[in-house]
Amino acid sequence: MRAMKSFFAALLLASFAAAQTTPPAAAPAAAPAAPVSADDAAKMKTALDRATKTLQDWPNLNRYRADNAKIAAPAAGEERVVFMGDSITDNWGRRYGKFFPGKPYINRGISGQTTPQMLIRFRPDVIALQPKAVVILAGTNDISGNTGPSTLEMIEDNLASMNELAQANHIKVIFSAVMPTCDYIQNQSNRRPNSKIIELNKWIKAYAASHNAAYLDYFTPMLDDQGALKREITDDGLHPNHAGYELIGPLAQKAIDAILK
Repeated sequence: MRAMKSFFAALLLASFAAAQTTPPAAAPAAAPAAPVSADDAAKMKTALDRATKTLQDWPNLNRYRADNAKIAAPAAGEERVVFMGDSITDNWGRRYGKFFPGKPYINRGISGQTTPQMLIRFRPDVIALQPKAVVILAGTNDISGNTGPSTLEMIEDNLASMNELAQANHIKVIFSAVMPTCDYIQNQSNRRPNSKIIELNKWIKAYAASHNAAYLDYFTPMLDDQGALKREITDDGLHPNHAGYELIGPLAQKAIDAILK
């Protein structure tokens, strides 16, 4: 019996030793990575270049630096006006519509921008140009989160700061209502719901009334009977087309005439 116990003990020890020295099963070989096409590589390089440019000049101060350097001081009696905004301003007279021919008005819109970016470039792109007035159209890209999550209070703070900078430099301010969106062509309301735009516009209107600024209502005349941006004045549900700029141009001119009289 004692010999049998010794035999089983030796067998158990041998099994334990074998378990400790047995190498683990090899992991299955990873599948080879799919080759990157030349088209995909070009897209990645374009995205990387764009990201690098944004990191180096987040507010895009370079966009108008050379143009600003060429602009002389206003002539005596000149009623210069700067339009500060995003793509809706940027497109005006460049892609759609006519940008006030014969008027000493300067377009300083940059596509995709949000109010913190505009606030940073407000001095070189507005104040340094010595306008009599500035027309500010901003907020839709903040609502959509173009440069990260943004509350309405954050947008309002940036708009208020632009107003304070302008008025400290004797520039009259016209705040434009943020324009409505529609989903007739593609979904726009998921990122820019009209309910939030209405809420922001209410604040802009009240702030303008209490801070010696003007309120330019683009929102109401651009609405259809469904409470959305009129289909015929947009090609994508967000930006005005030629007909859209034909609609808002006289509204802007009326607001400028009123504040400069």
